Amino acid sequence: MKFERSSGILLHPTSLPSPYGIGDLGKEAYRWLDFLAETGCRLWQVLPLGPTGYGDSPYQCFSAFAGNPYLISPAALVEDGLLTQAEIDSGRRFPTSYVDFGEVIPWKLDILGRAYQRFTQSASAALRQAFEEFQHQQAAWLPDFAFFMALKEYHGGGSWVSWSPDLRKRKKKALKEAAALLADAIQQQVFRQFIFFRQWNALRDYAHSLNIQIIGDIPYVIAHDSADVWAHPELFYLDKNGNPTVVAGVPPDYFSATGQLWGNPLYNWSVHKENGYAWWVARFRAILDMVDIVRLDHFRGFAGYWEVPAGMPTAEKGRWAPGPGADLFHTLEKELGDLPIIAEDLGVITEDVVALREKFNLPGMRIVQFAFAGGPRDPFLPHNHEKNSVVYTGTHDNDTVLGWYQRVDENERSFYRRYMGRDGSDVSWDLIRATWSSVAVFALAPMQDFLSLDNQARMNYPGRQSGNWSWRMPAHAMNSSLAGRIREFNYLYDREKPKSEPENAQAAKEAQ
Repeated sequence: MKFERSSGILLHPTSLPSPYGIGDLGKEAYRWLDFLAETGCRLWQVLPLGPTGYGDSPYQCFSAFAGNPYLISPAALVEDGLLTQAEIDSGRRFPTSYVDFGEVIPWKLDILGRAYQRFTQSASAALRQAFEEFQHQQAAWLPDFAFFMALKEYHGGGSWVSWSPDLRKRKKKALKEAAALLADAIQQQVFRQFIFFRQWNALRDYAHSLNIQIIGDIPYVIAHDSADVWAHPELFYLDKNGNPTVVAGVPPDYFSATGQLWGNPLYNWSVHKENGYAWWVARFRAILDMVDIVRLDHFRGFAGYWEVPAGMPTAEKGRWAPGPGADLFHTLEKELGDLPIIAEDLGVITEDVVALREKFNLPGMRIVQFAFAGGPRDPFLPHNHEKNSVVYTGTHDNDTVLGWYQRVDENERSFYRRYMGRDGSDVSWDLIRATWSSVAVFALAPMQDFLSLDNQARMNYPGRQSGNWSWRMPAHAMNSSLAGRIREFNYLYDREKPKSEPENAQAAKEAQ
């Protein structure tokens, strides 16, 4: 798919301001889109929007299809008549600079429970009809997900492999009995998804009214403890008890002597191929109903992936196994048309990965803060970029720009100063300028870099088990001064929304 030269900001919805402990899809999300429009940016990049579990990572979700109920706006539920203002202004005060997941999750689930009870008792006919239509539209994944979550809640949050053998193996009698026992809990899960998608779709429609596209994210692997693996075990390498026989990771490299052991189950690609990649087609169709462009995480895994035997303490002992390659992407194109995909091709990339990306004309990624340790031929330096690429100052997995500058050695800092012709006093904006001036079709930066924040605002440290994903943007950050500074860069580097022909014609007429 051909993209237009433009720019955007990476900010996950959990990072938005809100009085309710976590960013949500309420009025501050709309204010955020207004701010983006004021800057001249036309892209909003988010992380995966699925329901998060242990560790609160959006890359370890209970479903590849569902939405995150913690993002539901309490204020919007008041507008729908499903909560009262008194119920959401309960006197509890949450921190505003970070998400305290341990505090906010039980509170949010409690008010969602209240909203569900009010919905069952007094929802309008229009809202009930919308609820029924939603269930019909999402019938391919919603029943399994709602059942899975109700069962998980019934079992105290335990992984599905700890359930009784009959439930674990989805025996019909056991499922029928559990469905009867948990009927109300299942409907409550369906209700949460209905509300999430109701709020998200309204927000996306508003983004489109401002000519803003949303870049979403598909993680390569999915969580073992998920509705997808429980409902479709044949699609993964699992033993008779449902545990993975091999797991995902990356081999040792410059950054890690023992590699990265992710632990996620791996796809049985031969089974996916036999059924026409139906699960992947459904997954892409679902994400493209939510967002406009998809960042495809760990793209190299589709050419070849690192397979580690289950039970290994590190990722050192493994093997490269072939991915589905072009066969999958041909199928996706046949079913869905042009693929609006950004290929995350960072790390050790081999020729087969490059060939796969180029075969489908997918833009890869360039990270400017990686550029200053390898000399003038480093592929991340702006003068080495290609038009069909997407350039970032950094991502959610990296240092902030200021954090990077404070961390690296003097040789790297010196090369940055020489290359940029700057003294390092405004390093965040120096790299934003380098990013925006690149020939790459898209230029993006995390909001933390526009605010010149150090690593205390970093979103994620890969490999760290807790304390990630919690940064929140202060409400005052969305101001006209910052918007004007970003808008100037968008003008200087031709990343603004192009004027329509009538506007250009009128401007030319006035100039005569």
